[in-house]
Amino acid sequence: MSNLWKLSPSDLTFLWGECQRCFYLKVVQEFKRPSAPFPKIFTRIDRLMQAYFEGKSTAEISPDLPEGVVKFGDKWVKSQPIELPNHDSSCFILGKFDTVVEFADSTYGVVDFKTTEPTPKHVPFYSRQLHAYAYALEHPAPRRFRLSPITKLGLLCVEPTAMDRHQDDQVAYIGDVSWLEIPKDEGEFLDFIDLILSVLELPEPPPPGPECGYCHYRQEARDSEW
Repeated sequence: MSNLWKLSPSDLTFLWGECQRCFYLKVVQEFKRPSAPFPKIFTRIDRLMQAYFEGKSTAEISPDLPEGVVKFGDKWVKSQPIELPNHDSSCFILGKFDTVVEFADSTYGVVDFKTTEPTPKHVPFYSRQLHAYAYALEHPAPRRFRLSPITKLGLLCVEPTAMDRHQDDQVAYIGDVSWLEIPKDEGEFLDFIDLILSVLELPEPPPPGPECGYCHYRQEARDSEW
């Protein structure tokens, strides 16, 4: 019987990029890495950005975006199975996006908020995650949230640069805001999924990533003599 793998949009970016072995172990064998502490401040900033932009014009995000409004935020999406030629297995996308904007021409854009300095390397790195959300929205599983067509993908990057006293007991952080557009290419995304399925169908996990501390630790533990 063929397998139907569940893929997380964030794992397609972070976990796959760091270690294909850990990715394989999580998806195929349901063997997850130990949970690493994640600073709550970034979650808090993300929530504040979502609340600030809710209902606002797309011009608030970038003057380069078409006329529209920030319409949907923080929603779970699930795609229909992705079945590709030359594969016995298939997969589906399950995740929660930051924000979707609705343009005046009834098309949509997926926006992800990042507290970081924008760099060119962010485009290919985060492209997988945003394309996963877009694919799930345009090809949803039955009775799941659907929006189509998705015509824009991008990152709204906020880089804190200064701090100012707001009131006696409050300060305000000042940051540079940048819009980093990611070209939408569903064909390229499906080529990436084709590679994912090729790895997941291997009989054994692939080699660890060269910088994967988790795999190095596990190997050193196995090699140690007690």
